[in-house]
Amino acid sequence: MTDLLGTTPAATPPARVPLDISFVDDPRVVKEASTEDYSVHVMPRTWRSGRLSLAMAWGSMFSAMFWLYVAATVASVVGTTNAVIGIIATVITKGLMNVVLARYANRTGLNVALLSRRIFGYLGSILAPLIFAATALYYAVFEGSIVAIALHSYFGAGDIRLWYLVVVLYSVPLVLGGVRTWLDKLNGILLPFYLIGLAALLIVGASKHDASLSLPDLHVPLEAPGWIWAFTVYMGVYILMMYTVDFARFGKVEDEAFHGNVTFGPLFYLATYLGTGLVGIFLAATVPGVMGPAGITETGIVDAVISLLGFGGLLLIVVSQTRINSANLYLASTNLEATVSRILGLKLPRMVWAVVAGVIVYLMMLTDVLSYLLRALAWQGVFVVAWVAIALVHIALDRGTERNPEIRPGRLRPLTPAVAVWVVVSVFGIWLVEDGGTFGATWSAPITFALSALGYLVTSRYDVLLKRGDDPQDEVEDVWTARIRCHVCDMSYVAVEMDRDPTADGAAICSGCASASPSFYRAALADGAR
Repeated sequence: MTDLLGTTPAATPPARVPLDISFVDDPRVVKEASTEDYSVHVMPRTWRSGRLSLAMAWGSMFSAMFWLYVAATVASVVGTTNAVIGIIATVITKGLMNVVLARYANRTGLNVALLSRRIFGYLGSILAPLIFAATALYYAVFEGSIVAIALHSYFGAGDIRLWYLVVVLYSVPLVLGGVRTWLDKLNGILLPFYLIGLAALLIVGASKHDASLSLPDLHVPLEAPGWIWAFTVYMGVYILMMYTVDFARFGKVEDEAFHGNVTFGPLFYLATYLGTGLVGIFLAATVPGVMGPAGITETGIVDAVISLLGFGGLLLIVVSQTRINSANLYLASTNLEATVSRILGLKLPRMVWAVVAGVIVYLMMLTDVLSYLLRALAWQGVFVVAWVAIALVHIALDRGTERNPEIRPGRLRPLTPAVAVWVVVSVFGIWLVEDGGTFGATWSAPITFALSALGYLVTSRYDVLLKRGDDPQDEVEDVWTARIRCHVCDMSYVAVEMDRDPTADGAAICSGCASASPSFYRAALADGAR
């Protein structure tokens, strides 16, 4: 058809479904958030915790018996002085890194899964929550096994598998509630008992034995000065960086500096690594039996606590491990949810994934877990170190360049060069761990960190965004106060995560529904290719 001038008029653009905009939280979303905590969504600023609430929830990480064990083990290899120097270096570096990560998560409301989507692309981001979930599960096995061993040792009765079951059965219900509705209160109540228990260990230990912080050097051959070796050992638990991101998103924007410096920053690591670490070194150097000919045994710290405090020691172990495992199982469930919903498009409540996490933990406990746990954590630790390096460089490069980080599936390419950097460098790091001898065991983490940071810096110029218009963010004045209803789930989420669905005449779709819909993503790719 032509007009009077003989020209063909442009095709009329298809009518868009108008946005359903509101400025208050959807009551259904709020109800769901009491257990879901926006696991697959951007955290709105109305669902943020107060300073004390978030500090108590995160404080669960402070009370792991693992920190006593690892400090004592390091000191038994390189001596107390080198161990303390390495721990202080870790406190400074990790504390400063977490200032950056905590502030970013606080400001953007992103968790590890969403941040990884921005860095690695729609498909490339699958690996991050999968590794995160697996690592959290492994730590839940380790910490839960300590409780079971303590119960079995104290009561001296029953099959250890029954004690494993008891630990899982009481742990899973504790993580069915969200961070601000339950975990903050649970950990706030238990914190004083843990602090009193640590003080009692020091007092009773010094009164019963000759108090000491001096451990003999086992003269293990190393490829670095002792304090550097100690520092690299703590790089193996960079998983706390991922934990930081998933917790710091709960902070209020006005509390960004406090949480960055105190809750998640240097002060936290000073208390956790140096404070509890010195307690572990004290126990190993003071209480007979903790330090054996081959070093610190897996159950040595547990036996020392019970031998000093009796039933009180058992309670201390239960309290400490309950606090840390509440975080482990919570994060395992949220990242299992993010992984499965992304891969299979299966949307189930987080409570279901908490139960699944508990079942997995119990089944792993039934195996000879210690025979593969440390190796599995070493492999996953390499991937985590690489992720941390890439995330830090990404945040530094994008500082001030993005008003809000683009995490919407329909606006991102499937893969980015960062995926290749992450995987290739991590595989190289694992090779160093397995075949690099003492040099590889010592330097794998620092080399992985450096190569990952450099690799991402080189490839970061690649444009990861799809060129699509028709952006609902442009139709609202403030993407953080406006809520837009999703045509799929019929719930309203903050505009910062909303997109238009090419398969539904441009109707609004939330990030959670978009990430679970392959047809949406195919249509978005086609739209971006025009």
